[in-house]
Amino acid sequence: MGGKKPYFAVILIQSMYVGLFMLSKAAFNDGMKSYVFVFYRQAAGTIFLVPLAIILEGKNAPPLSFVTFCKMFMLSLFGITLSFNISGIALVYTSATLVAAICNSLPVITFAFAVLLRMETVTLRTAPGIAKVAGVMVCIAGVMTLAFYKGPYLKPLFHHPLFGFHLIQKHQVHASSGKGWIMGCFLMLISQTFWSLWIVLQGRLLKSYPSKLIFTSLQCVLSAIQSFVVAIAVERNFYQWKLGWNVRLLAVVYCGIVVTGVTFYLQAWVIEKKGPVFQTMSSPLALVITIFCSSFLLGEMVSLGSVLGGILLVGSLYSVLWGKSKEENMNDGGCLSGAAEQECKEVKEVVTTYCQPSSIVM
Repeated sequence: MGGKKPYFAVILIQSMYVGLFMLSKAAFNDGMKSYVFVFYRQAAGTIFLVPLAIILEGKNAPPLSFVTFCKMFMLSLFGITLSFNISGIALVYTSATLVAAICNSLPVITFAFAVLLRMETVTLRTAPGIAKVAGVMVCIAGVMTLAFYKGPYLKPLFHHPLFGFHLIQKHQVHASSGKGWIMGCFLMLISQTFWSLWIVLQGRLLKSYPSKLIFTSLQCVLSAIQSFVVAIAVERNFYQWKLGWNVRLLAVVYCGIVVTGVTFYLQAWVIEKKGPVFQTMSSPLALVITIFCSSFLLGEMVSLGSVLGGILLVGSLYSVLWGKSKEENMNDGGCLSGAAEQECKEVKEVVTTYCQPSSIVM
C-alpha cells in the first residue's frame, strides 16, 4: 500500500487543480470580476502562508536586501499579478477545459526560456535534442489548434449542471463570434509565458534568498497589494467586492488555502518520493478530469478542437520530458558546464514545485 501512496497523491493533486478551474469559472459565471477574485485569492493565500513562514522559518530567515526585495517585487508583478489577472480574463472568454489544456504547455515554454538563457542546451544531432525541439513545435501547433479550430461540439455527458446555469448560452455566444475565444486563447498563452519567465528567473533569485517559504510568502504579500491596486482601479462597484455565503466565497477560500497550501506540501512530498519527472508527467490528468467535471458541474460544451489541441499539448509535454530524461541518462548532465548544470537543477526544482496548473492558472 505504501508504494501506491504517491499515485494516490498525484491524483489528489490534479483533482485539487480541477477544483481550482471549476470554482474559478463558477465564480466568474456568478458575476464575480476576475480582478477582484485574484486579489481575494492572493489575500487568502497571504493569511494562510505568512503565519506558517514566521513559525517555521522566521528565526532562520536570511536578511533581505533592498535589491533582492526589488527583484521580488518585479517578479511578483509580472509572474503573479499580471499572469493571474490575464489568465482570469482568458478564463472568462474561454472554458475550464481549454485552460486545463493550455496549462500543459507551461513546462515546454519554461524549457524554451531556459534554452534562451543558456540554462539548457539542445543538440539537434541526437534523438533527445530532436524530441525537445519537436515538443516545442507541437506545443505551438496545439495552441494554434485551440485558438483557430473548434469543430463540432461533443455530446454533453450531463444535461443538468450543478453550477453555471447560463454558461452554455454564454459559451456558444463566444464560440460563434470567434474573436472572444481566440483572444482568450492568446491571453492564456501570454499568461503562461509570464509564468514561465517567472519560474526561470526565480531559480536564480533563490540563490541570493534560499528561504523558500519566506520567499513564497513575501511574493504572495506583494502580489496581494499589487492585485488590490489593479482591482480597485478597474472595479469600483462596491457590490462586486461583497462576499456572501456563495460560490464566490467558496472559490476564494479554496484557491487561497487548499491550492496554495495543501498542494504545495503534497507536491514536495511526491517529488521527494518519486522524483520531479513523475510529478510533472501527472499534469495531463487535470485535463481529463476537467473535461468530465466541466460538463457535470458547469455544463460546458467541449469542442473537438479543444480535445485535439489538448492532445497535442500533452504530446509536446511528454516529448520534452522524454528528451530531458534521455539526455540525463545518457550523459548525466555532462553536456553542460558546472555552473549551467547547477542552474538547470535549480530551475528544475522550481519548475516541479511551482509549474503546475494550480500555480499557473489562478
